[in-house]
Amino acid sequence: MKLAVFDFDSTLMDGETIDFLAKPLGLEEKVASITEEAMAGRLDFFESLIERVSLLKGLEYSKAVEICQDLPLMPGAYETVAKLKENGYKVICFSGGFRIGTSPAKDKLGLDADFSNILHEKDGILTGLVGGDMMFGFSKGDMIQRVQAMLGVTKENTLVAGDGANDVSMFPFADKRVAFCAKEVLKKEANIIVDTKDLTQILKEI
Repeated sequence: MKLAVFDFDSTLMDGETIDFLAKPLGLEEKVASITEEAMAGRLDFFESLIERVSLLKGLEYSKAVEICQDLPLMPGAYETVAKLKENGYKVICFSGGFRIGTSPAKDKLGLDADFSNILHEKDGILTGLVGGDMMFGFSKGDMIQRVQAMLGVTKENTLVAGDGANDVSMFPFADKRVAFCAKEVLKKEANIIVDTKDLTQILKEI
């Protein structure tokens, strides 16, 4: 048994879900600037997530779902997931973003599971609140250990791929550590660096 864990935003998907959600509110640039700081490791991930989600308050939930059905997947995503599965990998997505984004991608790509956060809505409107398993900078490191234990997968048989500071915590638990079009904070922890937007580059390393 082998395990591949991918970040979602700017790794499996070409962009940041929360930036797409902020666009109809006219807040895309404001949210994107906070995202940039958080992914570079200059802001606490939890605090930045809470701040960004609060800006989504008032967006219709149905509109948010509609936006997330059509997020652009990264070039090579389909081929890479299919090839990893052919090679005996369980392929999972961890995201500090939202299930309304990761679940449609899970279905399209044939992922084995997705772990992400839930945008709270009341009466069909986003409240600006969020909850879930992926809220903190350490969340991915915590979750990968639980998944490895559940599946009986070793560090030697684990591949991880991400782009930002909240991916750092899962890197110590994988022998193949991919920094994909990544911030410097993650490149320092990686042993595979891909700087072109093409996930199939990872396949050279498996």
